[in-house]
Amino acid sequence: MKWGFSGINTFAHLPHIKCLTHPGETFDIAIVGAPFDTAVSYRPGARFGPRAIRASSARQSSFRGFNARAGLNPYTSWAKILDCGDIPITPFDNALAMRQMSEAFLELGSRSTAYTPPSSSESSGSSDGGGDGSGGDKGGRKPKLLTLGGDHSIALPALRALNQIYGQPIAVLHFDAHLDTWHPAKYPSAWTSSPSQSDFNHGSMFWLASNEGLILNGSSVHGGLRTRLSGSGWDDYDDDERQGFLRIHTDDIDDIGVMGIVDAIMRRIGPTTPVYLSIDIDVLDPGLAPGTGTPEPGGWTTRELIRILRGIENLNVVGADVVEVSPSYDGAGEQTSLAAAQVVFEVLTSLVGRGVRDEGLREEEGKRGRRGKDEL
Repeated sequence: MKWGFSGINTFAHLPHIKCLTHPGETFDIAIVGAPFDTAVSYRPGARFGPRAIRASSARQSSFRGFNARAGLNPYTSWAKILDCGDIPITPFDNALAMRQMSEAFLELGSRSTAYTPPSSSESSGSSDGGGDGSGGDKGGRKPKLLTLGGDHSIALPALRALNQIYGQPIAVLHFDAHLDTWHPAKYPSAWTSSPSQSDFNHGSMFWLASNEGLILNGSSVHGGLRTRLSGSGWDDYDDDERQGFLRIHTDDIDDIGVMGIVDAIMRRIGPTTPVYLSIDIDVLDPGLAPGTGTPEPGGWTTRELIRILRGIENLNVVGADVVEVSPSYDGAGEQTSLAAAQVVFEVLTSLVGRGVRDEGLREEEGKRGRRGKDEL
C-alpha cells in the first residue's frame, strides 16, 4: 500500500514499465503519455498534461479503487494495467513527431495481451474475444491504449495505428467544445500551399483522418459542442456532415438530459462497433477546468461528463485519449488535471467492465452486487 502523497508519480501508482524499450512486455490496458503540443492554434502547454494528470491521480490506487457504480475495482480485476511512460516525441519537427507517435501506437497496440481468456467450452461470454473486431492473438483480443495528451492532434496517429491493427475504419466518439473536423484552409496563413505540414493541427486532425478513410462515416459523434464557426454561414457544419458526425451541443443537455445524450450516442454507435473515445478536457466549462489551451465558456460540468461516460460503458472502445490539459493555466487546486484523472478512472473502469461482461468473468465485486442508488 502507498499513501497518495508518497512514491514516484505514475498513474494511480500503477507499475511503470518503459514499454517501448521492453518489447516483450505484455499488458491488457496501457496508460501512455503523449507530451506533444506543437500543433496548437492558441495557448501551448499541453506537453505537460501527462505529468499533471499522473500527479493528480495520486489518490487513486488498487488499495482504494473500488468503483461503486460499476461494482469492480479496475486495478485489481482481470486486466493487467501498466503505466507505459511517455512516447519520446520531438518538439522541433511535427512530421517527425507524427512518425514517432504513429510507430509507438502501432507497436504497443499490436502486442499480445497479458490475459488469457478461458477456452470456448468454458466461457459463457461473447465468442468474439471482446468484440473488438480484430483477428489477432488470444481469440482476437488486442491491448487497449489510453493516452494522456498532449494536444488533440495526437488522435490522428492513434487512428492511423488502429486502422492498421484492426484493418477497418473506426468510429469516433469525440467530446469537445470544438468540431476538430475543420479543413486546414480554415486556419489563417500568409503562406498558403496544401498539402503542407501546417495541415496537421489540433483542429484539423479528424478532417485528415476522415480523408484518409480512418473514420467510420455515419457512426461517429461529437458531444459538448459550443464552438463558433468560420465565416458567415454553415460551411463548417457542411464539412462536418460530409465526414459523417452526429453533433450533440452542450445545451442539448438542458433539453434532453444526461440520459437523452447517452441514448443518442448508443443509438448512433451501438455496442459492437469498434470506437475510439477522444475526450478534450475543454468539453468542461472553463470555470471548472481552466487549464486548457482553447477554453470556451458554457461547457458541461465535471459531474455531467462523468455521468455520460458511465452511461456509455457498453461501447466497444478499442482506444481512448484524454487531451488538452495545460497545467500552466490551471488553478491552485489543480482542478483541471484532477477532473482529467477522474475521467481516466471512469474510462478504465468501463474498459475493464466490458472485459468482464465479454469474457463471462465472475468478479467477487460483481457477485456482491450493487448497493444504493444506481448512478443512472
